Amino acid sequence: MNSLNLKRIDDVSIIKMDDGKVNVFSIEMLEKFRSILSEIPRNKGSLIITGRDGIFSGGFNLKTFQAGEPEQITKMLNLGFETLYDIYTFPRPVIASVSGHAIALGIFLVSCCDYRIGVNGNYILQANEVRNKMSIPTQLIEIAASRLDKSHVYRALFHAEPYPINSGVKAGWLDEIAESGDLEKKVLEKAKDLATLGHPYYKETKEILLGDTFKKIKAAIN
Repeated sequence: MNSLNLKRIDDVSIIKMDDGKVNVFSIEMLEKFRSILSEIPRNKGSLIITGRDGIFSGGFNLKTFQAGEPEQITKMLNLGFETLYDIYTFPRPVIASVSGHAIALGIFLVSCCDYRIGVNGNYILQANEVRNKMSIPTQLIEIAASRLDKSHVYRALFHAEPYPINSGVKAGWLDEIAESGDLEKKVLEKAKDLATLGHPYYKETKEILLGDTFKKIKAAIN
């Protein structure tokens, strides 16, 4: 199965993640994601990132961590952080179509997007790192904290609380919830609307608001 596909509808580019399982970010998946991302126009249109039915992404590939090869682990982490940075700083609007569970790196990817629509259902949004005996690095803290409601930062990040997707808007993980039959339509409508925003004005405004955060993230990655 092709785990990543790119298609275009008018000025909207759509990256669909579907590995037939839980859309984990392996080295191969991240390399392909970055390759596809390089094909997306930077001066017009918008971008949708979506998963498969029931799952957006389960995060990094745990098998790479379990194998215990430092070079492979470092490569995967660096690719993941660089990919998130590229999406977070993307000069055109990015819309997350959260089609199901978004866990670990998956929820941080959602947080990188400029507008986030989740599907109504029995799904979880969770930054589960601390519960799995891992600390959350600066770059991920900065991304998530810029989106979360202040009252939920401790619960979501330090306490690794799993949020039912319907609680995602209140927490700040999401902007909107759609019924399962309406998700694709709502996401595309939003993407088409945001695609009309002018260039380079969207990019410049984003940099004014988030420029200091961009610098902190880049410094942490380096």
